[in-house]
Amino acid sequence: MRTLLNDRVYSLALTIGLIGLVAALVFPQTFPTFGNLSQVLLNLSIDTIVAVGMMILLISGVFDLSVGSVVAFSGGIAAYVMSTLGWPVAAGVLAGLLSAGLVGLVNGYLIAYQGINPMIQTLAMMGIVRGGALLVSGAVGTRVLPYWFNAISQSKLLGVQMPVWYMLLTVGVFAFLANRTVFFRRYYYIGGNERAADLSGIRVRRMKLWSFVLTSLLAGVAGLLLASRLGTALPTAGRGLELRVITAVILGGASLAGGHGRILGALLGALFMGLVSNVMILSRVTGYWQEIILGLILITVVWADLALRKQTHRLHPRRMLS
Repeated sequence: MRTLLNDRVYSLALTIGLIGLVAALVFPQTFPTFGNLSQVLLNLSIDTIVAVGMMILLISGVFDLSVGSVVAFSGGIAAYVMSTLGWPVAAGVLAGLLSAGLVGLVNGYLIAYQGINPMIQTLAMMGIVRGGALLVSGAVGTRVLPYWFNAISQSKLLGVQMPVWYMLLTVGVFAFLANRTVFFRRYYYIGGNERAADLSGIRVRRMKLWSFVLTSLLAGVAGLLLASRLGTALPTAGRGLELRVITAVILGGASLAGGHGRILGALLGALFMGLVSNVMILSRVTGYWQEIILGLILITVVWADLALRKQTHRLHPRRMLS
């Protein structure tokens, strides 16, 4: 039992269950309804898809602050290609994904091969890409998108909008890859001890490059789904998403020091954040206080992560060294 409680994924799932139970008792007419719960899943679907990529980055010991801007940029590029140039939906989707992948390629190359600090590089890229989103979408965004593009997210399966199913598919696929493939397992070795991973023959710089490309591609997918869901491409889309995503993955078991985390934890962390936001909305908490509370949650989980690592180092110094 103690082992299960020390498992971040298990303890987080238990916490989510308790929050859901209390919310159902406090708001019996609104919270436990199919409409409300499906809306919660829909709202967190975009964050979760990006969180999967961020989890892989944090496992390898780095992070990306530009993902929120990539969400806006990919949607803006796709909208520009489809609405302004008049190209088909497939071309717009491909252009959005390629633009997102290019951002990740630049980030990964400069960080892995040129040694630029990940925070500085991705923070600078966040501003550059947000400016690019404003250039292609304008201040008010692109508000007329093709029907078949909007249908990607606005259609439903079993009464639930498609982004929820895309989210579950993404989590399932990458959970399998992280557990079953040698390529993704290498990120744990890199995050645990980068020098040792390099000496063992793992091409650390190339692995880091691909992790940034993958994360940006997932952010691009999220941006396309968000634009499709809203029926418009907004240059302000994804603002604050990077902090929500980092909070979610740390809640889900990732460590800022690298080497730890599971893809399922990204889903559970995002679900926790979504439930907290939903309960605050039902409680009529103002948007200002919601931002304050979410910021306090981020500080708390980072502090808890540092405290747990110090305790583990004190109790099991040889395990931490290995």
